[in-house]
Amino acid sequence: MPAGTHSVSVPLNINTIWEFVQDMNNWAPLVPGYIEHEIINENESTWAFKGDLGFMKKTVKLKIDIKEWNDPSGVIFDLTGMSDNFKGGGYFKAEAVSENETTMTGNLDITAGGMMGPMINQILVKFVPQTAQELTDNIVAKLIEVNK
Repeated sequence: MPAGTHSVSVPLNINTIWEFVQDMNNWAPLVPGYIEHEIINENESTWAFKGDLGFMKKTVKLKIDIKEWNDPSGVIFDLTGMSDNFKGGGYFKAEAVSENETTMTGNLDITAGGMMGPMINQILVKFVPQTAQELTDNIVAKLIEVNK
């Protein structure tokens, strides 16, 4: 299963991070290749982004289902391909190191199914960890920017 996890030390209080992460409108636009997203309800949304798989660029539409909102420590979600045969999930986890320092970890796993699945999964092995790192880093950069 193509997966990636990335952790970053953030010079902010865990509650400040939670205030940002609890609203999907804050972090959906930070997905690499972001095109658009739509909030259906508190636990469901759809996201569209352009994925650069090396030999091709592809617009992918995913349905995100939040499984758990764990105030203030994280979010756990499932994702399902709407435009392609993808399944997976991920999480954001925050761990307080001190009053003004938090370790934030982002995790993403995506697996392609169907006849082309094995070939696409070979590409996703590099793409998914890179996307998990970029998304986590983008969220941290935005958090620092809005909390200066």
